[in-house]
Amino acid sequence: MEELIFYERPKLKKACMVIGFSGWMDGGGVSSGAISLLRDSIKTRLLAEIDSRNFYILNFPGTMEEVAQFRPHAVLKNGLIKNFEYPRNEFSYSEEHNLVFFFGKEPNFRWEDFCDHLLTVAEEVGVERIFFVGSFSGLTPHTREPRLYCSFSHERLKEELTSFGIRFSDYEGPASIATLLLLRSRERSIEMFSVAVEIPMYVRATNPKGIRAALRFVVPFLGIEVDWAELDKLCDDFERHVDDLVKQYPDLEQQIRKLEENYDKEILGDDQSFKDWLRRHGIDTI
Repeated sequence: MEELIFYERPKLKKACMVIGFSGWMDGGGVSSGAISLLRDSIKTRLLAEIDSRNFYILNFPGTMEEVAQFRPHAVLKNGLIKNFEYPRNEFSYSEEHNLVFFFGKEPNFRWEDFCDHLLTVAEEVGVERIFFVGSFSGLTPHTREPRLYCSFSHERLKEELTSFGIRFSDYEGPASIATLLLLRSRERSIEMFSVAVEIPMYVRATNPKGIRAALRFVVPFLGIEVDWAELDKLCDDFERHVDDLVKQYPDLEQQIRKLEENYDKEILGDDQSFKDWLRRHGIDTI
């Protein structure tokens, strides 16, 4: 069986692709949640998939709880096997919106080959620009908007980002496959942005504020609409729920207040910085 399987071969024009991975940079479900919401906002068709059987660890020493994330998924009903599923790596597309989506599990093996498959799909259907959305745990308090950090494949792309108030990544350490894709996409003359949302390290649940922050960046490039009202409600409910939990831990509540102070100082700075911030956002008075 071929590892890269095409179901359709549309010819799109200067299309965008949005990609996400479960695993390393999907804290708070930001990567998976953003891709899911985008796909659900328009009608898409199955485009292709990367057969997963040669890319993953399936058996890993440890307790059942520790190794569950590595195992394939099975469904049995009344003792009868109904389904046995390896990790899915699927591409879908909308010809009407000139968009391609990819979501999969970050591979354990053969990263170079996996990247080649993904970029081959992009080239085959006419994708010229790729957006990766993900997250990492940091010192952003849950009561503030998550900070966004961006890296990119080509120096010329930096100018496009200045109006978003986004930070540029200065990082050295363990890498994700998205970082390798930045390098490989440049080699194949495909533009790519990698956007990482900083989410609170003390919250392990699905983080709709992180998903919203990622979408606020990427949606203007895509020319589609999403249900912001529903997402805003989820964000408000999330913040209230975390507030209620934090009140049970006075020490944590105190630490969060310090995070808020540091966040506000960084965003607003001194009076002149605050005025400059207002001017950049087109606000004359408050």
